[in-house]
Amino acid sequence: MKKVVFMLAVAGAFVMSSCGSGASKKAAEEAPKLNALTQQEIEDGWILMFDGTTFNGWRGYGRTDIPTAWSIDDDAIKISGSGAGEAGSMDGGDIIFDRQFQNFELKFDWKVSRAGNSGVFYLAQEIEDLPIWRSSPEYQILDNVNHLDARLGKDGNRMSASLYDLIPAKPQNSNPYGEWNTGSVIVFKGTVVHFQNDQNVLEYHLWTPAWEEMIANSKFAGWEEFINAGGENRMGYIGLQDHGDDVWFRNIKIKVLE
Repeated sequence: MKKVVFMLAVAGAFVMSSCGSGASKKAAEEAPKLNALTQQEIEDGWILMFDGTTFNGWRGYGRTDIPTAWSIDDDAIKISGSGAGEAGSMDGGDIIFDRQFQNFELKFDWKVSRAGNSGVFYLAQEIEDLPIWRSSPEYQILDNVNHLDARLGKDGNRMSASLYDLIPAKPQNSNPYGEWNTGSVIVFKGTVVHFQNDQNVLEYHLWTPAWEEMIANSKFAGWEEFINAGGENRMGYIGLQDHGDDVWFRNIKIKVLE
């Protein structure tokens, strides 16, 4: 009798092990892959902006190459900060994806080092002798706990996922430095929405009287390139900011909205 019980126990353990192995394999197959599109995303028209290993499609703002301060590290685009803040990094500077977009949904993952600061630009124009931020709204990237910017501005409008220095992201739900966050920007016929970690955190409307009034009452007052974000064709580049800190980006993808 003991022998029979033992054999049944072994058989049961084998079946459970096999089932567990099969379940694990299925889960692994269904888990999203880094820097890749799913079959459904391909069918839905998503464009992969970073393949995880190369800078294909990217270049420095105002130049044809990639500044050496940018690298690919741990399946992510990394800016290696100089520690000089807004002065940026040696052979650094912002980078852009070399294609302009008008109506789109942009998705990306980001993480920062301690006290890290960066941003994602959209509808940016490439204007000689002007930095990218003169013409582009910015999705703020920040360590809200340790960076001074989180306490500056107005009502938290320099915290992560905010429209930098204009509209605060609420609720503020970013993860601590060193941990990944998801970000998203939707631009559709002037309506702009920011998402952080799958939550809608702000909405505004470009090229409206409310937009112009908000700019007039901000530090961007009189910046015609900024007021007319997207230029006369209302389209522009996606950019990643060098703000002198270590920051990583991955899973960058975009879908054109008709």
